[in-house]
Amino acid sequence: MKYIDEFRDKGLARRLAETIAAEAHPGRDYRLMEFCGGHTHAIFRYGVQHLMPPNLRFIHGPGCPVCVLPMARIDHAIALATQHDVTLCTYGDLMRVPASERKSLLKAKAEGADIRMIYSTRDVLRIARENPDRQVVFFAIGFETTTPPTAVAVKSARAEGLTNFSVFCNHVLTPSALQTILSSAGPDGVQLDGILGPSHVSTLIGSRPYRFVPEQFGVPVVIAGFEPLDVMQSALMLVRQLNEGRCEVENQYTRAVSEEGNRKAQALIEEVFRIRPEFEWRGLGFLPNSALALADAYADLDAEERFPVEIAPAKEIKGCECPAILRGVKTPTECKLFGNPCTPDNPMGSCMVSSEGACAAYWSYGRFRAASAASRQPPARG
Repeated sequence: MKYIDEFRDKGLARRLAETIAAEAHPGRDYRLMEFCGGHTHAIFRYGVQHLMPPNLRFIHGPGCPVCVLPMARIDHAIALATQHDVTLCTYGDLMRVPASERKSLLKAKAEGADIRMIYSTRDVLRIARENPDRQVVFFAIGFETTTPPTAVAVKSARAEGLTNFSVFCNHVLTPSALQTILSSAGPDGVQLDGILGPSHVSTLIGSRPYRFVPEQFGVPVVIAGFEPLDVMQSALMLVRQLNEGRCEVENQYTRAVSEEGNRKAQALIEEVFRIRPEFEWRGLGFLPNSALALADAYADLDAEERFPVEIAPAKEIKGCECPAILRGVKTPTECKLFGNPCTPDNPMGSCMVSSEGACAAYWSYGRFRAASAASRQPPARG
């Protein structure tokens, strides 16, 4: 790749759209789930859906780690900061995610809790070094992509003897969520014909972990890059697989993704973390083997073990459809709260807060086009 503009070329986009329209069989539907929130925003920002034939539509998946984090984990983080008077550090997109009773990390900070926004794990380590008399907790979150930086921070803290550093771990694993969605597909769930595999996650885990999708569920996968032409080419590859009766894992994002993935990063994750028996995902429930916790060798740096808390059962905001949107069962405009009162300035759910959330994409790029897009979509078929 020389320039990003090469992947946003209007002429190439037009030719790709014409090819997809020519090859898409008019007698069938092509329901493609883009798992990654980055794909969702690319689709809306560049109007990719409007370049597709009426019988090809994109279905938004749970590919946003902030969105799938259950409300109870936000409640837990707030309790860490308030019940134990620790310095809680996390990334900016978590600060405004609604918790129970319309609380948030940002509101807890305004009420006096020591909660700080950071840009990288290096910031957390620096804060721990500069405040040796304060306990500093890193609210770690993300799919496989952001897990290695957390592992590096854990190993660095151990090497430096930072006894005032610990991790509240919320890293989750993509394949488990994908398996859950496909297991619930059918008349009562989302109906899918193909999967656009995530970009950044796949650079780390590689293409091999997706083999179970075609083997167990008969659904083809194409790992797609983030740019609009990446998404369009990936859609064409899925159309061709479906037309030809093929069902396999293909890699469109060859400039960044290999079959094996990043072996060094994988080894680091295996050293520092262990797989949790189960973990709650917003919209998907408790999934087995779907998240990470610190390995026994680093258990002394586990904030959940170091700082036990008491929290009440979490309650979803009445009327918020984030759980159904994350499963691909509903679109943001089918939520009664969307646009009024739920906006980025007044979010009712995590899907409107995160920069990768589907509701944020609809609001930022598609709110005035949603009605016309809906009118172009064919009725769902069994």
